[in-house]
This record gives sequence, C-alpha cells and structure tokens, in this order.
Amino acid sequence: QVQLLESGGGLVQAGGSLRLSCAASGRTFSSYAMGWFRQAPGKEREFVARISRSGGSTYYADTVKGRFTISRDNAKNTVYLQMNSLEPEDTAVYYCAAYTRKLPEVGSARDINYDYWGQGTQVTVSS
Repeated sequence: QVQLLESGGGLVQAGGSLRLSCAASGRTFSSYAMGWFRQAPGKEREFVARISRSGGSTYYADTVKGRFTISRDNAKNTVYLQMNSLEPEDTAVYYCAAYTRKLPEVGSARDINYDYWGQGTQVTVSS
C-alpha cells in the first residue's frame, strides 16, 4: 500500500508557472506508475498526465501537452508536475494517483484504473 501527499499548489497569474510535488510513502514507489488528475468546480475529474514506473514513458492530455511536464525521482519517492503557461481554465484541485497493473496509454487516462489517491492540492490561476 502507498500513501500520497501533494504539495505546491497555490494562486498564480495567467502565464505563470507552478510545480506540484507528490510524495509517496513506502519502499515500493518504483513499482507504481503515477498519474496526475484534476477536478474543477462542477466538473468531472479529468486526466492530466501519467508517467511509467521507470520514468521513461510519459503521456499527456491534449489540453496540457506542451505546457505541463510530469517527472519522477524514484530515489526520493516523489512525482512532479511542472506547469507552465498556466491558464484560468487550469484552475482545479490536482490529485496524484498510483497504479500497479500494466495498462495501455488509454487505460492510464481512466481514473478507475488507479489504486491509490492523494488528498489533492488547489491550483488557482487568475486572469
């Protein structure tokens, strides 16, 4: 089992940047693929990005491709989401999540396939 704790959220102006972190407990972090999701008020939770166990493969939602970068440091049990060129539409609670099974890219974008979730961190982008 793994516990996840996000940090790094906050208020930023449009065009600015933030880096989210997600620290994982336990000694098997490298056995989990990791993802970031977000949920805006009144909307369903949506996929943002996913990174493979080794960090060698990444996958992004079209809405963030070219602006966001997911990365991980298995020695520090941490996954990151670097967010650049932020837009008001990026305002949401951001969640990190983990899964162990082997999934195709399309499967990794579905939240039901994730086994563990953090509590979330608020990101607000002002116009």
